[in-house]
Amino acid sequence: MTRYLGRQLASMIVLLLLSSIVIYGSMYLAPGSADAVLFGNHTVLPAVRKAVDAQYHLGRPFFVQYWDWLTAALHGNFGLSIALRTPVSQRLSAAAPTTIFLVVYASILITVAGIGLGVLSALGGRKLDGAIMALTNVGTSVPTFVAAIILIEVFALDLHWFPVLGAGSGFFGRLQHLTLPAFALAAWAVAYLTRVTRTSMRDELRGEHVATARARGLSESVVIRRHVFRNALLPIVTVSGLQVAGLIAGTIIVEQAFGLNGLGQLLLSAVEQKDFATVQAVSLVLVAAFVIVNTLVDIAYTMLDPRIRLGAREA
Repeated sequence: MTRYLGRQLASMIVLLLLSSIVIYGSMYLAPGSADAVLFGNHTVLPAVRKAVDAQYHLGRPFFVQYWDWLTAALHGNFGLSIALRTPVSQRLSAAAPTTIFLVVYASILITVAGIGLGVLSALGGRKLDGAIMALTNVGTSVPTFVAAIILIEVFALDLHWFPVLGAGSGFFGRLQHLTLPAFALAAWAVAYLTRVTRTSMRDELRGEHVATARARGLSESVVIRRHVFRNALLPIVTVSGLQVAGLIAGTIIVEQAFGLNGLGQLLLSAVEQKDFATVQAVSLVLVAAFVIVNTLVDIAYTMLDPRIRLGAREA
């Protein structure tokens, strides 16, 4: 297990390193330059341009600039925002709490509702199964931005149950303000996870090991818990991890729809302002979160099925 964890962590570090090179290289090769954003069409003195180049580490070889940026980023220093002349880390720290709260809230909804509805659909009668499948058909066919518009129209404007804009303050204030965004973000993933859970559960219910367990006289609850649900968890965890990781990118649409000042909104505004340092920092944070979530899912596999770890060792 120690060797397996070591390999997973090493793979994660290599992937993060390669991702950082791609992110920095994309900004390095992007049209325009920091000089054009800073000076515009104004003519500046050579001494001023030289001072700005030194401040923003411009005009140096690519890998020198990349190494300076990476080592500073590892210490929490992402440089200065070209558009606002403020540290990028301050902009990140102001926007990150909203996105983190939103992603965690939506992840809980996906896990609880998706797995719960899938289990009910697999174990319930034909009518209950048909009703849940009808709901999932609607959920998988409605895009996130459409779900956001419907939720705003019904629960914010018509019923006045939830606020429309802003992230709120304090735990309960954030909970109230981010409920509609979390539901809009989680709707499609809940429907998809429900279908996967239902299919996986039904496949296990038809297995010979379940028939054997019932023949031994085990209670139905024990059979479902130990021999059906536990064995069905592997595809469920796979899809759950991918859906939660995908939420990180999906927040851009939801934050735009609900006027939330999160990382997604920060990324959009930085792109519009051609704020290279902020775009690099937000992209690196989002990619790092995606890679870390997927690594945790891979590690969770070995806890659910030790054969995965043993197979990797034999290979």
